[in-house]
Amino acid sequence: MAKQLKAKTAARGQYAIMAAFIAVAAVTSVAAVCAGSVPIRVSDISSVLISHIFNRPLPADVDKATDTILWTLRVPRVILAFTVGASLGVSGVVMQAVLRNPLASSYTIGVSAGASLGVGTLMMFGVSFPILGMFGYPLAGCIAGIGAITLSIFFSSALDRNLSSNTIVLVGMVFSLFISALITLITALNTTVLQRLTYWQMGSFNMREWSHTLTVLPVAVLLTGWLVLRTKELDILTFGDEQAALMGINVRREKWLLLYLGAALTGASISFVGIISFVDLVAPHIVRRVFGAKHKIVLPMTAVCGGVIMVFSDIIARTVLPGRELPVGVVTALIGAPFFAFVFFKQRRVN
Repeated sequence: MAKQLKAKTAARGQYAIMAAFIAVAAVTSVAAVCAGSVPIRVSDISSVLISHIFNRPLPADVDKATDTILWTLRVPRVILAFTVGASLGVSGVVMQAVLRNPLASSYTIGVSAGASLGVGTLMMFGVSFPILGMFGYPLAGCIAGIGAITLSIFFSSALDRNLSSNTIVLVGMVFSLFISALITLITALNTTVLQRLTYWQMGSFNMREWSHTLTVLPVAVLLTGWLVLRTKELDILTFGDEQAALMGINVRREKWLLLYLGAALTGASISFVGIISFVDLVAPHIVRRVFGAKHKIVLPMTAVCGGVIMVFSDIIARTVLPGRELPVGVVTALIGAPFFAFVFFKQRRVN
């Protein structure tokens, strides 16, 4: 009886923390919509949303400029930022669980760089997709991300059959640097898009509209939903390959499926915004520290946490310098790099 009571109390506490995470996400999103060179009242947000969603006239106290700023610029931008952050966070959970490596993420093992090369190449040569339309870029990101993780794991296994943490991260970093050099070379040879691609590589949500948001959002929801359905397999794989095989899991097939889904999620999410680093490393660690290791809870809560980190970083990028906007990738790197160093040196002390 005492154990049951203790379990119920723990469950209630966990639900309370989950509710707090969601509340923080809501408050951060509203703050992001309000913040900017033109301050927006919270009451105006609800008025504009009701007007557009339910096709009602704007109240007299909301002017047309406010309506345009909110509906055309800030709302789609905040939704896209949250979607990208959530997708990167979920991808990081998968990479760390499958590889059993706390330093693994799409950024540290080269997936983000590979996806950016695929999408950036299309942008440089002006490739269009008459049938797919804007969905061609997320598709290219998915394919390039999958190709990148395949090459990264292949080279890591060739160097170290045990796939140690240091080997995976080292190969991933070298792979990222090599791809970044390729992108820089191709960009330098195509000076007409030099400024655009240079800024895109830094990661930015500037001038992103509903067309970008409504292209990335369904792809991210589909891939994240697929991963949510495989949380049981993620839990089992964390016990090791032998234990997972004894429990009836086809370890090789399941690992590659999960890695490919995670890589595709990263590739699709950054297809319009460029490389954004370290969110996929930081968010999973925060959530696991709060909620434990069960992926049924970790996966959705990491999506929330990653979304919050991205939206908050975008607020900083838009407001820290009056009249100017920083690339959001710079902000996440400034936050994530010290965190990466902390996790790396902590792991070395443990080993």
